[in-house]
Amino acid sequence: MDFRANTRTEGDINLSSERRSFQEAWLSPETKEVLAEDSRYFLHQSMSTPCLNVITNAEGIYLEDMDGRKIMDFHGNSVHQVGYKNRYVLDAVMAQMENLPFLPRRFTNPVAIRLAQKLVQLAPGDLNKVLFTPGGTSAIGLALKLARKATGKFKTLSTWDSFHGASLDAISVGGEGVFRNGIGPLLPGSEHMMPYNSYRSIFGDHDDGTYSLNYLEYMLEREEDVGAILLEPVRSTDVQIPPQAYFQRLRRLCDQYGVLLILDEIPTAFGRTGTMFVHEHFGIVPDIVVIGKGFGGGVFPMAGIIAREGLDVAQDISLGHYTHEKSSVGCAAALATIEFIENNGLLEHAVQMGAYLQQRLTEMMQRHEAIGDVRVIGMLAGIELVTNRHTKEKAVGHTEKVMYLCMEKGLSFKVSSGNVITLVPPLITTQRQLDQALAIIEEAIGITFTT
Repeated sequence: MDFRANTRTEGDINLSSERRSFQEAWLSPETKEVLAEDSRYFLHQSMSTPCLNVITNAEGIYLEDMDGRKIMDFHGNSVHQVGYKNRYVLDAVMAQMENLPFLPRRFTNPVAIRLAQKLVQLAPGDLNKVLFTPGGTSAIGLALKLARKATGKFKTLSTWDSFHGASLDAISVGGEGVFRNGIGPLLPGSEHMMPYNSYRSIFGDHDDGTYSLNYLEYMLEREEDVGAILLEPVRSTDVQIPPQAYFQRLRRLCDQYGVLLILDEIPTAFGRTGTMFVHEHFGIVPDIVVIGKGFGGGVFPMAGIIAREGLDVAQDISLGHYTHEKSSVGCAAALATIEFIENNGLLEHAVQMGAYLQQRLTEMMQRHEAIGDVRVIGMLAGIELVTNRHTKEKAVGHTEKVMYLCMEKGLSFKVSSGNVITLVPPLITTQRQLDQALAIIEEAIGITFTT
């Protein structure tokens, strides 16, 4: 089967020959039978069904498959900051389930209020208003609707290659072809610009984002009815980390043209980068922050937005009003997750492990020509593999081989953009466990690029 380049922008290909070879050699007949049943009943889609393996348990940083193998999970769909089966989170969830398992709409509950108070306390500036949803995609919808209501303008600017969720409105503002190609007309007013890319800028080497922001300003001068700019402050898949000056100028442009700045921190907030919120690295206050994934502690689907006080302007419409909007159980999980991060020094740990990852990956890059670039912020890292450092040709086939070799050695991670090893370890991961994972990766790179 011929796979277009855009099918590799998010994760590995679930119908590739490498996938079939891995499963044939590695999985038991019993596991293959279960996978066949899964494939029979679930609608097939890129990157999901057919599935890779059958997982029967998860604890700490490990998954356990049906054949009894333990796998370090440095993927986790970015929900496992505090690890799987975190006892503190589970205890809070179970206590809440015994007390109030579901909250009907129109009512509130004390744990939801405590969670909102905590978020407002943590967020900078006048980010003093929150609204919760059952998932990140619906939280993006909240942000888009609030921006329209507050500004009276319906257009958005976002970037190509970005991901903001899988619903129709979210793929409209998103920029990944595997989600939006062939769907037909998308949300009107969804405009796009080129993303920041420190390694593959279309403007050449050493681009600090100035050129793309020049183009953004050019667009804003000419495009009317732009209500919001939506960006991932750090792209969580191929790990693009703009400099502080990029976001400070972006904030000034938004203010100059009366545009709201929405930052999608769904996969990266709550300690991933060494701060509770990613925008803290850049010295700015966005107008809306979108949160999700790890917000629910790897137990309950929780997401939401944190908005500036002056944006509380939508009382006459329902921005969300979701069935599980102020979920008592979800709020208990989220509050416990934040408390666990704070009480166990996980922000400080992420900073320390980020420095260690940077050192180790830089040394690995010096030993392997196949590593074209490494990018690290806290406990989020990207290793970009190339066939030639000078031409920067993507080592797409090689990277998929590396991933499956690592899987065989007990390490799972995501492949982004076809050639970027994306490492998203739980914040509870120790230095020793990082060493073990990096040793597996380096061995796999050595094998793959010498055969």
